[in-house]
Amino acid sequence: MEWIVRLNSAINYIEENIYDEIELEEVAKIACCGTYHFQRMFAYMADIPLSEYIRRRRMSLAAVDLQGGDCKVIDIALKYGYGSPTAFNRAFKSVHGIAPSQAKEYGVILKAFPPISFKITIKGDCALNYRIEKKEAFRIVGIARPLEKEIEKNFEIVPQMWQKVAMDGTLQKLATMMDGQPMGILGVSICNDFADWRYFIAVASTKIIDNALEEYMVPSFTWAIFSGEGQCPQAIQELEKQIVTEWLPTSGYEYDNGPDVEVYLNPDPENAKYEVWIPVIRKKN
Repeated sequence: MEWIVRLNSAINYIEENIYDEIELEEVAKIACCGTYHFQRMFAYMADIPLSEYIRRRRMSLAAVDLQGGDCKVIDIALKYGYGSPTAFNRAFKSVHGIAPSQAKEYGVILKAFPPISFKITIKGDCALNYRIEKKEAFRIVGIARPLEKEIEKNFEIVPQMWQKVAMDGTLQKLATMMDGQPMGILGVSICNDFADWRYFIAVASTKIIDNALEEYMVPSFTWAIFSGEGQCPQAIQELEKQIVTEWLPTSGYEYDNGPDVEVYLNPDPENAKYEVWIPVIRKKN
């Protein structure tokens, strides 16, 4: 399928530029999607963040270089883009469990991580409830924080935001301001390639806000909307993985360059009811 061909072309680009700085924007462009969506697709399909995959590939090749000659560690570090031996040592040890200087020792055990290649596996063993809807732009109000370009760094930022708003009364305040669609507490990842990345905890509202809150207009998009329930965040993460790995490859749609929206209809984390909205566009023939 063309979708898989593009993903594998992106992996080929990484391999061809493994000694240089790899531009995430260029990798995503080859895959024909935004930087945020490519990183998320990769992580769900490969079960490893993109940045960690690149690190493992580089350290696999670095180990071969260290065992194959009389190169100095500093030379190998520079070859793989590390400006200092300390940073290279840390990366090498995180992958192999030993320092680079030990890699030259006879009989030492090292790890090899070959290049990934993707293929389609059709499961179909679990139904996904979804609908396709075109929505006009809608205003959200809430709190927002910047997000990092490497999405795994946000796995600490976002949970901390939710914990804070649950304890300081912000969630209750937002609930009283809710007067638009979609109805529910919203988690909105604004991660297009034309602006700074931000995450909102918000509600759809037309009400006037104070200085403690921010507003954002979610643009008009066609959305694929999936519903689910269960214990969060595990249940919603599993649903998002199913969307990317099972629904998207065979749906006839691909990611559009817009925000992702999580709608919490029942915010109880032990028995949450929620929707996941992803912006989509019909694949071109």
